[in-house]
Order: sequence, then C-alpha cells, then structure tokens
Amino acid sequence: METPVGPRVLVVGFDPYRIGGSWDPAPLAAAIDEGLAEFAAHGVGVETCLIGLDGRDDVAAVVTKALQPHAWDCVVVGGGLRQSDDQLALFEQVINLIHRHVPTAAIAFNRSPSTMYEAAARWVD
Repeated sequence: METPVGPRVLVVGFDPYRIGGSWDPAPLAAAIDEGLAEFAAHGVGVETCLIGLDGRDDVAAVVTKALQPHAWDCVVVGGGLRQSDDQLALFEQVINLIHRHVPTAAIAFNRSPSTMYEAAARWVD
C-alpha cells in the first residue's frame, strides 16, 4: 500500500454488519464506501476503525490499535456514535481514547457517510 503524501484521516464508527436488529446493512456499507472514495479523490489518506455493537469487540483495544500506527491529522467520529443516547458512554470512551493517543489530531464529526470528507476537510488542508 502506497503511503499518502497528504493528510491522514481515521474514521471511527459502527460496522453496519454488526449493529444488530432486523435491517439491511448493505445500503449503509455502500454509503460508507462512497464516502471514503471522496478522500481518495482529494488525495487524502483515510483508514477506518469500525466497531461492532454485537459485544464481540473490546472497544478500547480496537480503537487504540487503530489510533496508534500513525500520527493522524484528523479523526472523524461517525454520527452513529454521537447521535444515540444509548451510546453516550461509548462516545465518551472513543473521544477520550483519541485525546489520549493522538492529542494533536483534530476531531471532526460527520452527519452521514457522505459527509466524512467534508468533516475532515474543515480541519486538514
């Protein structure tokens, strides 16, 4: 994999295939892929850290592992983490992990998968 020359962005959010419930995760997964393609179109390196809500993830370990390999310029936190009152403690945990492991990274919030790049672009060149 080629190392991007520009800014590096990490997107943290829910894995649509591991949210649970009786819904079709494919449209959300496709929207995430489309949103990530926007980064490539602008020459911005992006990686994802998708968390499952099925109880199989040690969230702290998964997020910490994603945060550590790079000096991220920005971490985008997905709307699912922020917009659910049921996930408030998880949202706080993710924000504190970002603050602890990459304190110089900007933190951005998107409204939907299609606005991931837009959110990051507010903070990186």
